[in-house]
Amino acid sequence: MAIIIDGKAIANEIKEELKKEIINLQQQYGKKPALAVILVGNNPASEVYVRMKKKTSEEVGINSMQILLDEETSQQELLKLINQLNSDNNVNGILVQLPLPSHLNENEIINAIDPVKDVDGFHPVNMGKLVIGQDSFIPCTPYGCQELIVRTMPDIKGKHVVIVGRSNIVGKPLASLMIQKNNRANCIVTVCHTATKDIGYYTKQADILVVAVGRANMITKDMVKDGAVVIDVGINRIDDPENPGKTKLVGDVKFDEVSKVAYAITPVPGGVGPMTIAMLLKNTVKAFILQNNN
Repeated sequence: MAIIIDGKAIANEIKEELKKEIINLQQQYGKKPALAVILVGNNPASEVYVRMKKKTSEEVGINSMQILLDEETSQQELLKLINQLNSDNNVNGILVQLPLPSHLNENEIINAIDPVKDVDGFHPVNMGKLVIGQDSFIPCTPYGCQELIVRTMPDIKGKHVVIVGRSNIVGKPLASLMIQKNNRANCIVTVCHTATKDIGYYTKQADILVVAVGRANMITKDMVKDGAVVIDVGINRIDDPENPGKTKLVGDVKFDEVSKVAYAITPVPGGVGPMTIAMLLKNTVKAFILQNNN
């Protein structure tokens, strides 16, 4: 039976480290890091995520500003708000909760955030720096995945990482992260996607398998090498066969099966999710330090 990688416990360790760091920063600079989170509209899932980000920020001592905007907010109104936050020295990190309502241009909004306040790591400047190996804000979910991997398998140099999914949020940045020449990466990386024929052929070769496609239970036992580390980024709500009329959350990996062959595996929920928020806080502290040392 696989080791269950407890993302919640590891995220709590990171939060405790950040708490101490923030106390020191407050003594040094006379202020605390501050994060502005913008939510447009009434997406129930987004509302939950924003509340979690606010609560977790406050737990570690980050000032959290929640800005709730009407569903009908225009592109110009949102851009104006971002520009105000860019020039506000009391705000260190800016996060626009995605997805945005369909009438808004997501790329233009992300590109408007000052790269030194882009704690989500989605600005093209930060993405570009990640690709060429310069210091940058790393997108929070790939950053969290990497942290789980290095804590589970400390020596990953030369290991084969197979990533299923090529989104800008997880797959692409994680691939860039894991090929970097440093002691937290230096891996051989394969990326599978919708045009990949026989995905199982590739996943079976993975020392480290990361799945981020949003398809419930798509990775089965026969697609995983014995002794692999499996990181399941998927969050899917499906009908619960054991409780008719109710639903449950599952990942992209068939947990009960794959946990019998893997060396270690993340559960859903409680694996990657808590790490994403922990790394957002880490990026916010980094932004505070960068802005106060310039």
